[in-house]
This record gives sequence, structure tokens and C-alpha cells, in this order.
Amino acid sequence: MLKKLKTFLKKQNSFRYIAIGFLLVILLGSGLLMIPGVYREEVGLSYINALYTSTSAVCVTGLIAVDTFDTFTLAGQIIIMFLIQIGGLGITTLGAGLIGALKRRLSLKEQSLIQESLNFDSARGLLALFKRVFLYTFIIEMIGAGLSMITFFKAPDYTGPGQAIFRSFFHSIAAFNNSGFDVIGGLTNFTIAPYNTDVFFNLLTCALIILGGLGFLVISDIRRNFFHPKKTSLHTKVVLLMTSILIITGMLLIALTERDAIAKGNFSWLGAFFASVTARTAGFSTYPIGKFTQAGLIVLMVLMFIGASPGSTGGGIKTTTFFVLFMGIKSMITHKKPHAFKYSVSEESIKKAMSVLVLGLVVVILSSLTVCIIESRRLPTGAEYNAMSAVFEMVSAYGTVGLSVGATPYLSVGSKVISIIVMYIGRVGPLTIMSSWYSGKDEYFGYAEGIIPIG
Repeated sequence: MLKKLKTFLKKQNSFRYIAIGFLLVILLGSGLLMIPGVYREEVGLSYINALYTSTSAVCVTGLIAVDTFDTFTLAGQIIIMFLIQIGGLGITTLGAGLIGALKRRLSLKEQSLIQESLNFDSARGLLALFKRVFLYTFIIEMIGAGLSMITFFKAPDYTGPGQAIFRSFFHSIAAFNNSGFDVIGGLTNFTIAPYNTDVFFNLLTCALIILGGLGFLVISDIRRNFFHPKKTSLHTKVVLLMTSILIITGMLLIALTERDAIAKGNFSWLGAFFASVTARTAGFSTYPIGKFTQAGLIVLMVLMFIGASPGSTGGGIKTTTFFVLFMGIKSMITHKKPHAFKYSVSEESIKKAMSVLVLGLVVVILSSLTVCIIESRRLPTGAEYNAMSAVFEMVSAYGTVGLSVGATPYLSVGSKVISIIVMYIGRVGPLTIMSSWYSGKDEYFGYAEGIIPIG
């Protein structure tokens, strides 16, 4: 039996290991959250909400069906914190770290698995890289926690050093891993509202989010070539360029769409900057998303759909995908070969980027349509669960963001299941999931090319 199992596992492709690995951790997490003493007995917890919470944590999303502080005990909050850390680093990253700790070399299959999971183009120096990944994560999260204590030790609801220290570590881990969970308490759709005027805390949170969203390869490349920026890789240059453009453009557009709220003193430029940063997969919010204008919600959805960068703790179709799509469109318009930073962009990259875009849109559209069909009732506020609410919720789930207009806790079981599936697809990646179940052989022959008019 054991021999057959080993033979079966050897035949599985790398994509399937990644997909199943995330699924197993999600199921394990949901089981741990159902243990008596992990959740508050007086509040109670259904399995669907435990599964939803575990999925949201492992997929570093931040959408919540039940409030983390009000529903879970300290033990439950610690479990969620570890699930966020595991999900942010990735199953394969942790596996590689364990292999490195055991002083064992990576097999070819293990190298292939890691390359596929984090989109690495080379297997050279993987173990050394993963050692740096763990080191960077530890250092950044420790610094983030230490600086967060400045805010939490003077919080309005401060009850003691133990509470402030735990909140600091939880917030640092959640922010760096681009997960919008908090342990402040109170089921709201603006998680850290009490600190919306705290400039230091807002900027610290944004810094953690941005660092987590850049990706470990970029952080490593920046550290190595800090004094020689021209030597940084094409990937690093594209990520830094797109991150800067999206943050600044997002802030300006949000400020424009929410200009009336700014004029009335209900919103601020700091809030616009924070919203632009957090919309790209983090999920924290200092102002109620449900009060944003329709135009503001569209801006947030675009940012959520694009997301963070490859090899990072964030989701979405990724900044590099958006960049390659733009270069591909520009190439078709100008009839020139696409290039950037004195490098040409391959047709294979453009095809893959287009596939990621189409699959992402298909997932969002189908899931939004399904939720609209399921949710025919009204929310407690009296507002109808309209198409905008459904699309925003599903884009947030697919981009593993966690922002919500306030509908998540009131979704029916069917809609929560759809959201769980979308979060899982968004974190693992639609291409990875589809490739995990494809076992066809390479084709060595083909049909004659036909001409199909486009546009």
C-alpha cells in the first residue's frame, strides 16, 4: 500500500501539489477553529463560518463572516495568526524552509514545485533564497510589531501591556502578509477606524503592506543592488514602476471620486492614500467602504483585481501581468515589438498574461452572477444586495483583498461557499488549478493555421 502511495505521489504534477497543499491547510485550520475553547461558547461558531475564516486566513484575504476578536478566544486568534503566516509565506516556501533546516538538498521535483508556486524562472540558489525569505519576514514583522506598539499602547481601549503586545504582533503579521484581519473587536467593514487620523500608524501599515506586496525576489534584489539600482532585474524594475503608478494613480482617483466627503471633513488625503495601498490585496480600511461613491468602488475594484506582485504575500492578477498586457496592447497598436528597460517582452509572456486576465474575469463574472441569483433577500440595513455589492465582494475575494461593502456577514451559506471557492482560486491561481488537473501529453503535430477576423 505504501509503495503504491509513493508511486501515485511521484506521478502527480507540481501544480497539483500546490492546489492540494493549500486545500489541506484550509481544512486543517477549519477543524482547529471548531475545537471547544478556541471560539467563545456564548457566541458560538458554525462550521461554514469556521471554514470561511480559515480560507480567508490561509488565502490572506481578510473577508470575515464573524468578527475575529468577538468570536474567537486568544487561542483562536493565535491559530488565525499562524494560518495567515502560513498562507502568506506559502505552503511550498514553508516546505523548502523545512528541507533547508534538515540540511537536505532539494530534489528536481521539489525545485519544479517551488518554481511553479512562486513563478521563479530558475532553480538556482533556491534554498539560499528561502533562508533569506524567512529572515526578511522575521525582521520586517518584528520591526512592524515593535513600531505598532507605539500606537496600541495608547489605544482608546487599552487594557494592559499583554493586549497591546499581542495586537502589535497580530497587526504586523496581518499587514505584511496582506491580510486584513484585526483583533480590535466589533464587526465592521472599516477594520482600523479608530486610527484613521493616526498618521504614523497609517504610514507604518502602508509600509508593511507595500513590502509584503513587492515580493521576496524584489526585496532580495533591492538589498543586493541597493547602491547600484541599474543592476536590478527587469522584474524588480517593472514591479517598482507599477507599484508606484498604481498607488499614486489610485490615491488621486479615490480623492477625486470622494471629493465631496473630503470637502465635508468625512474623508482625507491620508485616507485616500491608505485606501489605494490597502486595496491592492491588504483589506484594511480606515473608512466604511459602504459609504464610498459608486465611482470610488469601481476604482477600488480595479486596484483589487490587479493586486500585488508575483512571489509576494498578495493576490490579484499581479502587477507584472497588467504591465505585460499593456505592453502587448501597445505593441499591437504601434506594430512594434514590445520592450521595456532595454529588454524585449516575449510573446509567451503576453499569452500567459492574457490567459490570467481572461480566467480572472471569468471567475469574477460567474461567481458574481451566482451570488446575485442566490441572494434575493435584503440586507439588515434595508439596502438590496445589488450587482455592485456582488461584484465588489467577488473581486475582493478573487484578489484576496478583504474589503467589503458590509455584506459578508449576512451572506447565505451558498454565497459563502462561492466566496470560499473564489478566495481559494485567487490565492492558488486559476492557471495553477487548471494545470493541476491536466494530464495530457505534449502535441508534436498540429493542424494548418486558419484565419479568424478579430475586432
